[in-house]
Amino acid sequence: MIYKLSLLGIRGLPASHGGFETFAEYLCLYLVDKGWSVTVYCQEEGSGNVYQSEWRGIKRIHIPIKNTGPMGTIVFDFKSVFHSLKYEGIFLTLGYNTAIFNLLHRLAGKINIINMDGIEWKRQKWGFIAKAWFWLNERFGCWFGNQLVADHPRIEDHLATRVSRKKITMIPYGATHITDADEKKLDEYGLIKNNYAIVIARAEPENSILEIVKAFSSSRRNAKLCVLGRYEPEINVYHKKILDAASDEVVFVGAIYDADVVSALRFYSSFYIHGHQVGGTNPSLVEALGAGNAVLAHDNEFNRWVAKGGAVYFNDIEIADKLIGELFSSEDKINQLKEATKLNFKENFHWDDILAQYADLLTLRHP
Repeated sequence: MIYKLSLLGIRGLPASHGGFETFAEYLCLYLVDKGWSVTVYCQEEGSGNVYQSEWRGIKRIHIPIKNTGPMGTIVFDFKSVFHSLKYEGIFLTLGYNTAIFNLLHRLAGKINIINMDGIEWKRQKWGFIAKAWFWLNERFGCWFGNQLVADHPRIEDHLATRVSRKKITMIPYGATHITDADEKKLDEYGLIKNNYAIVIARAEPENSILEIVKAFSSSRRNAKLCVLGRYEPEINVYHKKILDAASDEVVFVGAIYDADVVSALRFYSSFYIHGHQVGGTNPSLVEALGAGNAVLAHDNEFNRWVAKGGAVYFNDIEIADKLIGELFSSEDKINQLKEATKLNFKENFHWDDILAQYADLLTLRHP
């Protein structure tokens, strides 16, 4: 018997758009290596007919979309779901933002597993209409999915208020184990090994970027804060506030999609700062664990479960300021956190273990 998977909910492969795409790439390649037939839907710009290609043994269905932004994603998701109805096997949908369309899978008798991601409707960046859309689609995902995947125990608890806990499988996000990197990659950004902290996150209020930059800039550090991400102060007021709050020791390096560069920036940092206030097993935090980083994290139940004893925690600018100073001044504390991180990563977040759990679930539910 040949196991077959159709994967929906991402922009496409190879990965270039963030956590879900990275996970999808690892999972699809893992399954192909195990003999699975894997089909992935890819969103393309423009107009024209649907076409196919193959990448590393994965069948890709390319759907051109004229719309841009959120509307383009909605149109793409609908067309993907409708097109996928012709395929047999099992379906995996990453995210619930357009779960209303997954009713079609139910009506067609398809087995669809939905990774429910984070609690999107709680994010500060969304207005009332968007929050209502996400809230409704979270419900639709719970109803229409045959099985739900939660990537964090608190997400599982949240979903269990909507559906039976028997319908939910908890599998966290994973990351690559980084044991070495090219130190020369730091030169372009004026960074020195073990003399900078790093932040990798979208510049949004719930990710505490402004608080982190203010805390770092409140004292002279004789070290750098390396901030990855796209900043557009001319059109985004929050971005402008961040840039205005930054001292000359804060380095904004832009959005970097070269995995080798990002790995080097993580690996040689003194510590990683994670300000996410909501969400599940956040990919950026897990990737920091994979790099063996000491962590300074926002104090909430999501981050504490992921980082465990490999982090110290802040909940306001004053505490963050104090902890940043302590970490830069104590090599022993950094090493203690790094050792705890490495053990935590090995036991809980290694890709091999995570992907095997997904393969077991997909095999078990395969029609």
